[in-house]
Amino acid sequence: MAEAVSSSFDFPAYLAKSKKRVEQALDEALGPERPEELRDSMRYSLLAGGKRLRPILCLSACEMAGGDPETAIPTAVALEMIHTMSLIHDDLPAMDNDDLRRGRPTNHKVYGEALAILAGDALLTRAFEMVSLRTEGVSPERLLKVVAELSLVSGAPGLVGGQVVDLTCEGKEVDLETLEFIHLHKTGALLKACVTCGALIGGADNELLNALRTYARGIGLAFQIIDDILDVTASSEVLGKTAGKDLIADKTTYPKLLGLEESRRRANLLVAEAKTALEPWKSKSTPLLALADYITTRDR
Repeated sequence: MAEAVSSSFDFPAYLAKSKKRVEQALDEALGPERPEELRDSMRYSLLAGGKRLRPILCLSACEMAGGDPETAIPTAVALEMIHTMSLIHDDLPAMDNDDLRRGRPTNHKVYGEALAILAGDALLTRAFEMVSLRTEGVSPERLLKVVAELSLVSGAPGLVGGQVVDLTCEGKEVDLETLEFIHLHKTGALLKACVTCGALIGGADNELLNALRTYARGIGLAFQIIDDILDVTASSEVLGKTAGKDLIADKTTYPKLLGLEESRRRANLLVAEAKTALEPWKSKSTPLLALADYITTRDR
């Protein structure tokens, strides 16, 4: 049975405080570089808001592993930069061809396709700078492992590979195994990296790392299931992005494959499995347990 979140834990306050710290670090990560139009394009998407769940997961995992969350701030920023890069590139006409992201025009609609591509590239490479040059108080051995995780999630074994399969499956019949491959390599891979990188900085041992990977797999798939459900049940105004775009692109989604009710049941089961993986660390896992619950109850 999954561990219940302590009733004394003020999750909204924890989320708000963590998000504020992340937003501050993101704003400070991009200085007065030139050319200015590249910097403006990077900042436009990086500072566009959003839930900031990925960097918060990183900080929470670091703290759970016994580390100081402040030492994980550069890595948390790096993960949000990689996430933002993936959103900029996914929105391009050659990819998902979307006009709306986080409630405003997508990057290429404001700055043009060429600059949007380059801004994404710059954010990706800046992510590695954040970890390798701006982290203090963490051993080189741990940072090398973090860099390795970021390399894997950013390339063919992660986001890129998942996006390729996603694009090739448009308009085709896709089974559940293929659908989960796509999402484990896109949404799931980055969420796993967030948890793993935070834990590595915090000094987690192999037992905890394996448990956190199980946790991350569960919340990663659950997150995508809820995204698929919201795509057909929520408005563009609520989502901050174009609703129904998966249907327009003829993509296979969990609701299309399983139906809404079964999709919700599957998401809840995955979250329960994720929480169960952390039961041996009950006293330290409250924020991560609350974040898992939040994934299935969010409305955007």
